[in-house]
Amino acid sequence: MTFRSNGRHSPTEFARVPAVSTSAAGSPSPSDIAKAFAEGREESLADAYRQWSALVFTLAFKALGNRTDAEDITQQVFVSAWRSRATFDPATGQFGAWLTGITRHRIADRLSARSRDHRNTEAAAALVNSEAAADKVDQDTVDRVLLADELAKIDDPRRTILWLAFYEDQAYPQIADQLALPLGTVKSHVRRGLLQLRDRLKEVKGDDAS
Repeated sequence: MTFRSNGRHSPTEFARVPAVSTSAAGSPSPSDIAKAFAEGREESLADAYRQWSALVFTLAFKALGNRTDAEDITQQVFVSAWRSRATFDPATGQFGAWLTGITRHRIADRLSARSRDHRNTEAAAALVNSEAAADKVDQDTVDRVLLADELAKIDDPRRTILWLAFYEDQAYPQIADQLALPLGTVKSHVRRGLLQLRDRLKEVKGDDAS
């Protein structure tokens, strides 16, 4: 079997590869499969997949909690194992343990990729939120400048009453006391002043179609 350039193969592709020659007793033993694999006998890849793919899949699924990711990892492990088969010595190591080591590296890579994707997503969301906040601050600043400019054009005592009410946050009775005006007069100036400002701001901002 020739590997695809992207290293992806379905489980059935592995399974279609002829098995390594079997003994009279049946399927080849794990040690026979490992020896044939290390020797580069292509048919041993399917045997190895049938023998250890469940182990690899289970490890990946437990670590990643996602079946699709576990299937991808399983395929990657066998592709990696085949490409690096020269590093395995059947005389000194267990093939299953060797595959498990490769599996753990692939799982770590996938988890790192997930963390990186998560960080990138959060950074993008933070950037969008900061831009939206900056836009709001800019608009608030524009509104305050416009309001101050329009307020300056209003005659007293209405201008002073509106300033004390909205820039110094004074209550109407305080304003009445401070300016020696009846409370009803203060309320009337506020109401009419707000209507005047609203109309002027609509005109200035070009949204007076309403």
